[in-house]
Amino acid sequence: MNITFSIIIPTYNSDKVLPIALKSIINQNYKNFEILVIDGKSKDNTLAIAKSFNDQRIKIFSEGDKGIYDAMNKGIEKAKGEWLYFLGSDDELYDVDVLCNTYNFINRVKSQIVYGNVIIKGNCVWAKDGDIYDGAYNLEKLVNKNISHQALFYSTSFIKKNEIKFNLKYQTLSDWDFNLKCFSITNFSHFEQVIAVFNTGGASTILNGQTDLLFKEFLKNFLKYFNVSPFDKSINLLPEVFLKGLEMQKLKFIWKECFNKVNFKQSLLLKNFYNA
Repeated sequence: MNITFSIIIPTYNSDKVLPIALKSIINQNYKNFEILVIDGKSKDNTLAIAKSFNDQRIKIFSEGDKGIYDAMNKGIEKAKGEWLYFLGSDDELYDVDVLCNTYNFINRVKSQIVYGNVIIKGNCVWAKDGDIYDGAYNLEKLVNKNISHQALFYSTSFIKKNEIKFNLKYQTLSDWDFNLKCFSITNFSHFEQVIAVFNTGGASTILNGQTDLLFKEFLKNFLKYFNVSPFDKSINLLPEVFLKGLEMQKLKFIWKECFNKVNFKQSLLLKNFYNA
């Protein structure tokens, strides 16, 4: 029988929290899954704890990596299930029926990506303790805030066919970039199910200098993924923080178009004008 869910858990020195995450999966009423513990050579008892469950569905891999998103990419490569799900080592599935309800929804909608909600544990800059995050998304909502990866299930064949991976240069929020790529290719289907308890103490909720890099490149990535010009009306959906430098990009676009339509001498004059 084919495996339905590949549940990928990146770990590094996670022995204090991993038991809760694993128990929340093992106790599911729906049993057709594998758990991939992708460990970054932990120095504590993380590996011993994973092994102590003595469950053949738990597969453990431990080697040096370049962070959480590198571990997630490795999980994608190793996954044998029809659906990918990423759970933080300090998170847990909401109740024992999550996988069963998700399986039933998947079979109803026939979508490549499905998602529910998460319940927030702790406070962060974008949510408060106990909040349900965050309902159905359209493009305008997605460019303003991300869908929690703990709420999402991705078709493995879709991700592998389109060679979608987490960009390692974004050390935080690379899952936002990942979701934007996916959204540019296929529709997402939402259902009113709390999928997981999302602990805000993890790396994904700690903003640092790497966040600035994602914000700086957000517009460029948007134009590339959706194959639109800087003049496309969809640009108006983006927050102002992502639109820095847009006027210069528009000027470059104008110059490129002029270069294609006028002779070489005229194009040099245009180039000198816009570089002045």
